Amino acid sequence: MTEPEVIHSWSAPRSLSTSLMYSFAERDDIEVVDEPLYAAFLKATGVDRPYRNEVLSKMECNGHKVVKDIIYGSGSKKFRHCKHISKQRLFGLPNELMSKGKHFILIRNPLNILPSFEKIHPSSFLELGLGELVSIYSDLCQMGTPPPVIDADELQRDPETTLRGLYNDLEIPFQASMLKWEAGPIPEDGVWAPWWYKSVHESTGFSSPKKHSLLSHYDLLEQSLPLYNILRSHVKHKSSLLSSPLPPPSLPVPENAKLLAWVGDELLPREMAKVSVFDSVVQGGDSVWEGLRIYKGKIFKLEEHLDRLFDSAKALAFENVPSREEIKEAIFRTLITNGMFDNTHIRLSLTRGKKVTSGMSPAFNRYGCTLIVLAEWKPAVYDNDGGIVLMTANYTPQLA
Repeated sequence: MTEPEVIHSWSAPRSLSTSLMYSFAERDDIEVVDEPLYAAFLKATGVDRPYRNEVLSKMECNGHKVVKDIIYGSGSKKFRHCKHISKQRLFGLPNELMSKGKHFILIRNPLNILPSFEKIHPSSFLELGLGELVSIYSDLCQMGTPPPVIDADELQRDPETTLRGLYNDLEIPFQASMLKWEAGPIPEDGVWAPWWYKSVHESTGFSSPKKHSLLSHYDLLEQSLPLYNILRSHVKHKSSLLSSPLPPPSLPVPENAKLLAWVGDELLPREMAKVSVFDSVVQGGDSVWEGLRIYKGKIFKLEEHLDRLFDSAKALAFENVPSREEIKEAIFRTLITNGMFDNTHIRLSLTRGKKVTSGMSPAFNRYGCTLIVLAEWKPAVYDNDGGIVLMTANYTPQLA
């Protein structure tokens, strides 16, 4: 017996975590533990499940004992894979749960989770656990151990590439045996959900889900998709029909990777700063803009730029234009929050706004204008202290 190196997977429900656990179990150097904190979660939260009594009678309910004796207890193999559902990380568990071992996060698009998730119990934002997944990612980053993130949809499309990438990040050798598993008896710890284990265990790989209507889940999708996209941005090994084959480009000024931009009525991180596909600037380039520069804590000719912005919006008959004070407030808040007081350029844009339906007619614009304040670190192109030298040339047109 020895102390295995523990590999923790954290996921939302219905994210192929059980399939991935079966994949790990095919290795000859790994033992797997399925949701060891489940009974402790049921006891602490009191949530109702059809199999609640069975789980509480068969599994350890003391979270501290689970962490010490089951997750980090002795074992017979080099590695131990612990499959966790994010919402089962309870407050008050030993710090060792997160500080020891290696962790990775398995995500899945809520579009593919919700149709099957509701078969088990009613869907809710808390049950999905995406908020806790983001919290887990943040906590591990603060510990100095940012976890790899893999996407279940990538795992279905290209299992080998996804698993090789994960194992490379975990610094564990890949074994081809993980790509398939053989049907066999349902494991003993699967007695609480035999219908689910049977369907997974009798499969031989990462099967694709059936598609269902998601209209009844629209509110949940609006809540959960932004969190999924936050985690999705940290997936290193992506494959998509629409993804660019080019590597991510380097930024002219690396500090701009973490800027905050004003869109509409709020500040958003760079990768989340987006407008609707129904916005007029997307539908037809219907927008006015100004370029502003900040020198030594001052915005050069701010009032004159705003005058021209308002004149342009008036000429194009924009309606429900923000007031001068509202625009100035957005500009100042953006600059102060980013700490940009010099060597900064602002692309100040005002679109005609979001439309109720696609098309060019201004009659479809009923939401008001969209204000965008994009401030970036950009050193001045010209020497503003010494000035620049201009050369003029005479040109006399020849008359016929």
